[in-house]
Amino acid sequence: MELRTLRYFVAVAEELHFGRAARRLHVSQPPLSRAIKHLESDLKTTLLHRSPAGVTLTDAGQVLLHEAKALLDHADRIRTKLARRTLTVGMLADHGAARVAAAFREQHAGVEIRIREAGLTNPTCGLRTGQVDVALTRGPFDETGLKTRILRQDPVGAVLRADDPLAHREHLTTADLAGREWFRFPDGTDEIWRNYWTGGEPRRGPIVRAVQECVQSVLWNGSVGLTPLGHDLGELKVVPLTDMPPSPVVIAWREDDPLIRSFVEAATKAYTVCTETA
Repeated sequence: MELRTLRYFVAVAEELHFGRAARRLHVSQPPLSRAIKHLESDLKTTLLHRSPAGVTLTDAGQVLLHEAKALLDHADRIRTKLARRTLTVGMLADHGAARVAAAFREQHAGVEIRIREAGLTNPTCGLRTGQVDVALTRGPFDETGLKTRILRQDPVGAVLRADDPLAHREHLTTADLAGREWFRFPDGTDEIWRNYWTGGEPRRGPIVRAVQECVQSVLWNGSVGLTPLGHDLGELKVVPLTDMPPSPVVIAWREDDPLIRSFVEAATKAYTVCTETA
């Protein structure tokens, strides 16, 4: 049973007339009639009642129409996914993008990558709203309905102005920052994400939406906050925190599209190689 034969049958079943179905399919009527007869012979059942006025479906024909339409829709979706040549990637900062790009190009040099850079208030980078196909981002965040893979775990520290009394300590805890003003994300931001970056406690302080707003908040107001270790924040100091779990670099996606899956594997490969050579 071929997909083409099923398409022929669906056309006849929907038009209830061989002539109209042939015109719809841009084929002549005799081969269309032969294809349907061969299908009935193959299935060993009558699918259509034929008359000079047209055709009607048998009970078996009704069942096949329902199943054939579902199968053809599925086949079309597969064809579309295999044929697509663009991928939209959401990014929250540059998490090893050069390494991932190189690894992906090895297998898919002809695929166009479109980048959507997200702000700090959207850790899934537009994945939930369909703005991107895959997100190279940072956690933790609400993973409901998403597929994720952790690529790396980064310890975090407190961001402080250079003249802050705590700036020259080797280590801190979040208790050392109690009573201070923290930069924080606005209401409506993913709760798991928002709570992590305020050390799991409600805080007071300026609202920020981008990295530079965090930096300026510390520089101008002496507020504090958290950042992954290793980030260059200019003249600011970052002191490791001993009581905070690490923040994972994560790749997240929703659909197991072949191109998306290939991107996930490329990102995994890029980070594995980086870890092994570090």
